[in-house]
Amino acid sequence: MKIKILAVGKIKERYLQEGINDYGKRLSHYVTLEFIEVKDLKAPENLSVSDKEIIKNKEGENLLKRIGNEYVIALCIDGQEHDSISLANKIQDIFNNNSSDITFVIGGSLGLSDEVIKRANEAISFSKMTFPHQLMRLILLEQLYRAFKINNNEPYHK
Repeated sequence: MKIKILAVGKIKERYLQEGINDYGKRLSHYVTLEFIEVKDLKAPENLSVSDKEIIKNKEGENLLKRIGNEYVIALCIDGQEHDSISLANKIQDIFNNNSSDITFVIGGSLGLSDEVIKRANEAISFSKMTFPHQLMRLILLEQLYRAFKINNNEPYHK
């Protein structure tokens, strides 16, 4: 079983890197974890709508180049929301019935392109609120760790 986190941009904040590393180590007991980062493109606040789409599409092309035949879950605000137990069930179901590899895709500050969302097998949302894409990696890893603890009937989930 393998989980790939495919994301736009690098993690620069030390506290986020430490949290990501911690949950990465915890998850390594359950699954092979791979991180792939693609370059984020500069998106100043005063860009036109069409310029924002161009940037989002270029980032999307870079993401799509790194996706193979695995099961793909796009993280976006319009995706389906899950609680921790239903996410755990979803992950177990994918591994049991669809694929031994899952890729979670996190877009940049402008979100994911339509093409990336179309390629995804499904889209999920962690909230209707907007989170910084760097922080979303840490949130995702914590929820994945929680899901594996739930699926293995191990203490952690409350």
